[in-house]
Amino acid sequence: MTESGPWSEEVIRAVRKYALQNAVEYDGSGQAGSVLGRLLSEMKELRPKARELRELVQLLVDEANEIASVDGVDAVRKLLEETNPEALHREKQQKRVGLPELPNSIKGEVTLRFAPNPNGPLSLGHSRGVVINSELAKINGGRVVLRFDDTDTKVKPPEPTAYSQIEEEYEWISGKKADVVIRASDRMPIYLEYAEKMIYEGFGYTCRCTAQNFKKLRDNMEECPCRENDVSLNLELFESMKSGGIPEGGAVIRVKTSLDLPNPALRDWPALRIQHTPHPMVGEKYKVWPLLDFQSAIEDRLQGVTHIVRGKDLMDSTRKQTILYGHFGWNYPETLYWGRVKLLEFGGFSTSGMRMEISEGKYSGWDDPRLPTISAIRKRGFSSQAIREFWLELGLTQKDISIPMQSIEAKNSSTIDSFTERRSFVRSPDEVIIEIPDTIGDYVAEVSIPKHPDGTIPGMREWGAVSEKIFVEKDDIGIVDIRLKGFADVKILDGVAVVISNERTDRRAIAHWLPVEISREAVLEIPQADGIQKVSGVIEDYELVEGMIVQLERVGFARIKKIPNNGPIMMSWLHG
Repeated sequence: MTESGPWSEEVIRAVRKYALQNAVEYDGSGQAGSVLGRLLSEMKELRPKARELRELVQLLVDEANEIASVDGVDAVRKLLEETNPEALHREKQQKRVGLPELPNSIKGEVTLRFAPNPNGPLSLGHSRGVVINSELAKINGGRVVLRFDDTDTKVKPPEPTAYSQIEEEYEWISGKKADVVIRASDRMPIYLEYAEKMIYEGFGYTCRCTAQNFKKLRDNMEECPCRENDVSLNLELFESMKSGGIPEGGAVIRVKTSLDLPNPALRDWPALRIQHTPHPMVGEKYKVWPLLDFQSAIEDRLQGVTHIVRGKDLMDSTRKQTILYGHFGWNYPETLYWGRVKLLEFGGFSTSGMRMEISEGKYSGWDDPRLPTISAIRKRGFSSQAIREFWLELGLTQKDISIPMQSIEAKNSSTIDSFTERRSFVRSPDEVIIEIPDTIGDYVAEVSIPKHPDGTIPGMREWGAVSEKIFVEKDDIGIVDIRLKGFADVKILDGVAVVISNERTDRRAIAHWLPVEISREAVLEIPQADGIQKVSGVIEDYELVEGMIVQLERVGFARIKKIPNNGPIMMSWLHG
């Protein structure tokens, strides 16, 4: 039986139910991530303790899988029928696979765009835009424009290293390079030319009202006094803005709209403003910079974008840009929307916030394992395939949802499991002497363990003959009657493990262990909200390579970070 530790009997029973259920459904290959997801769905109050639950979940999943391995799946089914018969009839959740058809699309003539602000590299949230746009382009024989919206020099200044990093991360997520790559800051003369054309044709004007005064007029549906300036004065003021003759905040270029629009934010919206802060890529060349709604609208037109996929919080941007397109006599692209997805563990992170905290030393860099960045999850060992499948299954729903990180971890687990080798990792190890009584007969203590329990990876981990000394976890030594996984049932007393039988004799708990000869000190780094937890132990030193992903039995997936000539092997936690 499993020791309860800090968990109530109710929690343990629920975990065991889902562990048995998962083992039945997947022929003795239950997954901890899936079990944890089901548990947190039923007992939402446990979500803040998800990390702490992983060990208990993994232990009970291992037990259920072990029963299936030794006695068959029917034995697991019988146990489940005795304890939770209703769980036998669970219908597998239908996956939401695929994306909607693009409205008014022509095969081979579709152009989409992914337009991040390069004030930092991509976050996990950005990956949704990469996946959805690249997949829609693939389905429709189209292309994706990767556009860097980098025309804010002050509030969200670009990070020079982010450009190349985003290009590389785009390719990693989507599986191919972007078809077109554009920096908005390189195309400033074009935007300024269109602004001048807008003024010249009379649907744009230079406004010198203060923001406070304009808001009062706008909210009362009253005209700004600058609205009736003649074209020559507007152009003159625009030239003064560009030359630096007007200070920041002294003027903006506005797009004329109807003043009785229901939403005040759409009335005579600002298209360009003054910013004297140098741009990291083009320096002090420009004093006037387009706001995103104007720059994006012009560039979408120039690149022939046919379909825009964006968050529903940007519906006002669609409305503004549609007005601008109407002034120019253009047809606006078809637009699709998605709702907000909030990762429960990372709800408070923003690119600007992360950038500041990195500069303050709170995080080691963009790839700090505690951050929800692509560089961080990639370094930890996540699969790009899992990221793609996760977003494609979620689709383009406009419903706002909150999901635990365990949902993505479960998808990654199912993606990498079949080609991930197992290794034993004994935490807080104690040395134990093995004793094989004469009554066992001529039993030869040779241990050979599959690299993967399902045989999807050929080969065995050959431990050879068991010597006199082994390592066992300190907590397991407190259990007198225990089974050393893949070896024998033993009774541990006073630091001696006496072999009772090489065959499994009962339902005793299973311990992971290691012969001293094939053990090496190791440290597993586990990201926590307030730092990095370091778990010391010994790892099975068998064909380990830096960078490889392994599943540490009863612990979870981890990446071999560093194998030094001297000192412990360093590992980074991936997930359960």
